[in-house]
Amino acid sequence: MAVDVIMPQMGESIFEGTITKWLKKPGDKIERDEPLFEISTDKVDAEIPSPAAGVLKEIKVKEGQTVPIQTVVASIDAAGAATASAPAPGPAAAKAEAPKAAPAPAAAAKAEAPKAAAGPPSPAPAPSAPPVAAEPARGGNGDKIRSSPLVRRMAREQNIDLSQVQGTGAGGRISKQDILAAAEGGARGGAPAAAPAARPPAPPSSSGAAIESGVPREKMYFGSYVVQPMSTMRQKIAEHMVMSKRISPHVYSIEEVNVNAIAALRAKEKSKFEQESGTKLTFMPFFIRAAVEALRAFPTVNASVDGTNIVLHKECNIGIAVALDWGLIVPVIKNAEEKNFFGLARSVNDLAERARSKKLKPEEVMDSTFSITNPGVFGGLFGLPVINQPNVAILGLGAIEKRPVVVDDAIAIRSMVYLTLSYDHRCVDGAIAHQFMGHLKHTLENWSESLF
Repeated sequence: MAVDVIMPQMGESIFEGTITKWLKKPGDKIERDEPLFEISTDKVDAEIPSPAAGVLKEIKVKEGQTVPIQTVVASIDAAGAATASAPAPGPAAAKAEAPKAAPAPAAAAKAEAPKAAAGPPSPAPAPSAPPVAAEPARGGNGDKIRSSPLVRRMAREQNIDLSQVQGTGAGGRISKQDILAAAEGGARGGAPAAAPAARPPAPPSSSGAAIESGVPREKMYFGSYVVQPMSTMRQKIAEHMVMSKRISPHVYSIEEVNVNAIAALRAKEKSKFEQESGTKLTFMPFFIRAAVEALRAFPTVNASVDGTNIVLHKECNIGIAVALDWGLIVPVIKNAEEKNFFGLARSVNDLAERARSKKLKPEEVMDSTFSITNPGVFGGLFGLPVINQPNVAILGLGAIEKRPVVVDDAIAIRSMVYLTLSYDHRCVDGAIAHQFMGHLKHTLENWSESLF
C-alpha cells in the first residue's frame, strides 16, 4: 500500500514550503516518525517525520523546490503492520489521491519559471515565482484580497493599494515580495506609474539581498569567484533586514554596565544551579529579567507602529536571536513578565536547543514585542543590531570583559559590558531610550532576585 507524503502546513499563515534536504533516498527503509526531509518556510526551518514505516518509493519534489501546502512530495511503500498503524492517510489521503498527478507539474512549472527569467548568472530559483494555479487578487472589496497582517501593514506604510497588486503566492495570495516589488515600481504589482528615470538597469532580486546596490549585475561577476545560492532562510533574513531599514529610522544608544556582582554570583552558583535544575546558568536570563522590568517601566519600548498608531503591548514577549550554522532565527519567550529567573533560564536553553535541532514550531518564532541579540558571545565588544520588525527596539549585548574602572575615586578591575539599544525614532525618543537603558543598568548593577 502506498502512503502519500504531503507538504505540511506549519502555521495558519504559511501556505508553501521549500524542501531543503531529503534525508532518505528512494529505496531506503524508513520507520514511522523518523525524520524524512527538511523544509524551510517564512517562519521556521523544520525536520518533517515520515507518516508511516516502509520503503521510500518515490521523491516527487526535488531539493530546492517550493510547493504549496498539501502537495504530495513523495510516496512510501508502507510495510504490513506499519500501514495499519500509520495515521497519515485517513480522509486527507483520500482527498489527495485523485489529484495526485497535479501537484508535480505545478511544482515543476514553479521551478522552471525563475530559470527562464534569470538572465546572467542567477544561482537560485526565486521562492516567489508564481505557481500555475495563481490567480490575480481581486479589487473592490478588501475582504477578497488574500494577504497576511504583515503584508497589509507593509502596504499601508508604503501607501500601496492592495487591490492593484497581483498576488504571486498560493491561490493568488499577496506576498511580501509582491509588496516590495510594488514599492520599487516593479512589474508584478501596483497601479501603473512611471518608474524613476535614474533606476539602476538591473532588476531587483526577489530576496532583497542585491537590490539598490547601484552596481550593474555584470559588474558583480569578475575575476575568480564562486556563486553560492542563498538558502531560503538567508533570503528571508535579507528581505526582513532590508524591510526593517526601509521602514524604521534607526537610532542607537549605548550604555556601559558593571556586571561584576552578577558574574561573581554566576561563578559561585553555576554548578549548583545546573545540578538542581538540570539547565545551564548563562548570563542571558539576567539580561532578560532586567529588560522585562525596564519594558514595564517604559511601555513605549514594548510596542509596534501601525501607520499613525502606536500599539502598546501588555505582554512582554522577548525574542532571543539564536545563531545557527545555516543562518539566524529569533524564537520567542512568551509572557516573560510572568516567569521567574529559573523559568527564563529554562525557556532560553530549551528554545535555543530546539532551534539548533530544527524542532521549533512556527508559533514559537512569532509575536515578539522586544528582541535581544548577543554578539558578545562571539567576542564582539558591542554591535548596532537591526530592529526585528514589527518591534520598535532591540537590545544588543556585548562581550563581558574585565576592565579597569574608577570605583569610589580608585581604579579597580570589574566585569563590564556594553549594551546597545537600537530603536525606532518614529515611536521612541532619545530621552525615553536612555531612561530605559538607565533602568536596565540599575537592575543589573543592583541584582537582588533569587535564582530559584
